[in-house]
Amino acid sequence: MHAVSATDAGVEVILEALIFDVDGTLADTEEVHRRAFNRAFRMHALDWHWNGELYGELLGVTGGRERMHHYIDRLSLSAPQRETLRGHVRQIHETKTQVYTELIALGAVALRSGIRRLLIEARAAGVRLAIASTTTLANVESLLGAVLGPSALRWFDVIVTGNAVRHKKPAPDIYQLALADLGLPPTQAIAFEDSAIGVEAAKAAALFTVATPSTWTRAQDFSAADLVLPSLADPEHPLDPRDQLRIGGRWLGLEQLTRIARMTVPQIAEAARARSC
Repeated sequence: MHAVSATDAGVEVILEALIFDVDGTLADTEEVHRRAFNRAFRMHALDWHWNGELYGELLGVTGGRERMHHYIDRLSLSAPQRETLRGHVRQIHETKTQVYTELIALGAVALRSGIRRLLIEARAAGVRLAIASTTTLANVESLLGAVLGPSALRWFDVIVTGNAVRHKKPAPDIYQLALADLGLPPTQAIAFEDSAIGVEAAKAAALFTVATPSTWTRAQDFSAADLVLPSLADPEHPLDPRDQLRIGGRWLGLEQLTRIARMTVPQIAEAARARSC
């Protein structure tokens, strides 16, 4: 067990779990999602095409079905046409999920730098792993199986996906449910995100949050995150000297996380208590 104590605000900080977003955080999957959406649109005889610029905008809406509903609302349609398309969203999204899982199985993506290393380090230290993602369980299962192997699902004590909560990110619901399933207070876990919306959700759940912006999110505002890095890094792809100096290591591991958490988590807990008063 990796444990760190802190008394700055009367809070004992014990790192018990790491909670990961999936798309963009574990792997840079959004381009594969975009391709899957476009293929699904063609399979349903729709003339829609989400190019990179449009898809980047649509990523401001969490959840694939929600994204399509938002897109339909932007189109110049009659009310009957709009309602007809809305009625097909679930089926289109099911097709998209099937296409996505096929692309993932073909090796379309790889883990981001440092992810495998940190997961293995956490497991060896007895720190539990969890997932809090607005994507579908099928997408999570296909990605984990493809990039970590068939036993990867068992690495995670808790997996919470979008259909398990009423309000998706940036609402804190998915992180609050993950913490409840872990049986932990937010002071004993750290969240990992790649988007400003995800950071907002994790911070609203009073979690120390590490942001590693992805290709699709680098231009977003990550000022709310407790730590922002280009990646978790690893021995083959270390952080640049400036980031190494900031975290006290060539890559982000449990040692660096617990040291930074010792300085930061008590303040997060105090701020959360002040908001609840």
